[in-house]
Amino acid sequence: MAVLKPGDPAPYFSGIDQDENIISLCDYKGSKLVVYFYPKANTPGCTAESCSLSDNYDSLLSKGYKVVGVSADSVKSQKNFADKYSLRFSLLADTDKVIIKAYGAWGTKKMYGREYEGIMRYTFLIDEQGIITDVIEKVDTKNHAKQILG
Repeated sequence: MAVLKPGDPAPYFSGIDQDENIISLCDYKGSKLVVYFYPKANTPGCTAESCSLSDNYDSLLSKGYKVVGVSADSVKSQKNFADKYSLRFSLLADTDKVIIKAYGAWGTKKMYGREYEGIMRYTFLIDEQGIITDVIEKVDTKNHAKQILG
């Protein structure tokens, strides 16, 4: 379960995206922002989720949202992922998991009866003032943009 909740200020972040640009929360002041955390680039669920957001990016923009994806993948992996699927937004390479942990998106997961630590598939909607307005913990990877747009 995500530690952050609606009404909380979004934790500050700064990271390097797939194009080696430094991206921070401050870059989005005055805009609504979708920050989504995904376990690993180029895996089926993460690809479906990212493509749902990219395919519906114009609709998200029309509602005032910009989008940032975050995983622990390297800049090179993020670049390959973004290029392969023509993703239209920044993907941050949080290899040290600083942003992931700040948003509570690191925790115990279960698969096939075993527990392990990993990235939780969480999405945070942040308003123009940097306040979290919604946390989506049960992401529908194929229809994630619809979950956000309502």
